[in-house]
Amino acid sequence: MDLDINGHVVVLGCGDVGIRVVETLQYANISFTVVDSNVDNFEDADYNFIHGNATDEDILREAGLEKASTVIITLNDDTDVIFATLISRGLNPKSAILARANSFRSIDKIYKAGADYVASLSIVAGQILAKMTSQCLDKACKKMDEDIMLYEGIDIEKHTVTHGHDFVDRTVEKTGLRQNVGCTIIGIEREEQVITDILPTTIIRKGDVIAVVGGREEINKFKEKYVKRKTNHL
Repeated sequence: MDLDINGHVVVLGCGDVGIRVVETLQYANISFTVVDSNVDNFEDADYNFIHGNATDEDILREAGLEKASTVIITLNDDTDVIFATLISRGLNPKSAILARANSFRSIDKIYKAGADYVASLSIVAGQILAKMTSQCLDKACKKMDEDIMLYEGIDIEKHTVTHGHDFVDRTVEKTGLRQNVGCTIIGIEREEQVITDILPTTIIRKGDVIAVVGGREEINKFKEKYVKRKTNHL
């Protein structure tokens, strides 16, 4: 199969999350290649794909990962995700690596392996990652779509950070948001620009609008701990 590897996207894994990535990338008319070890996932596929192990360096080379602009890792096992991230980063230090974490306990390990962004909610990870990819490929960085479809009780809460907020001038990691309420910051709107490459070292500023994703129970905890309390104090 002849592959166009000029700034294309490589998707590792075509399961429950990967197929959502594929559908969204196709809709956005973005060039991509998918790698998966389950040949049944490619039945009736009308896109570039390679049947093989996504943690095999030779397979990743065949997929053109060395010249890919973006690598999206949606494998079902976090050990494989970490290994695939390490190999991908080694093969292509300049690519943007977006990865799925099946367990929140693996998030930090995946970051340390070289991922630029880790999505920890498998139900919405595919859609979020694909939307981020289409924005990253557009230098104009269009404003993040607020109409993200949510499934099975997963919500996104947008909240403005005020001068009295615990988050002001802290890194994402130092806020302890995941540990305290189980939510994850997936985007920051700052002065009419949207930041989607959220790292543990990303600093939150006064006036930022943060987009927080989590289950309904976790979002309620976030509102109770950070939103209602700050509203009462201001």
